[in-house]
Amino acid sequence: MADADLDAVIRQLAKQQNKALMAAAKSRRDRYTGLAAKAKDKPTREKYRQLARETLLQGAAAARRLQISADNAADSYARSMRNASEAQPAKKATKKTKATKAD
Repeated sequence: MADADLDAVIRQLAKQQNKALMAAAKSRRDRYTGLAAKAKDKPTREKYRQLARETLLQGAAAARRLQISADNAADSYARSMRNASEAQPAKKATKKTKATKAD
């Protein structure tokens, strides 16, 4: 990991967080589905089924926002490192030309 680019590490961590978030949403959905199966009357059963659907939808939306945010952060870091590496030789060349003019 020490030699890995930070943008790859950011993406990898986001992927792990996505998996954990979706697993938690699915377990919560399963809990509501179980409660719906145990419900005695139809309105309660429908309420739990709707909660199960909404839980999964909200979890997926949160995971998508997390992934987009991580991708943006990784892209920004990669872009700034690329710009910094391109700008550095230009600064050194500027210093050399000043020293040449002084001679």
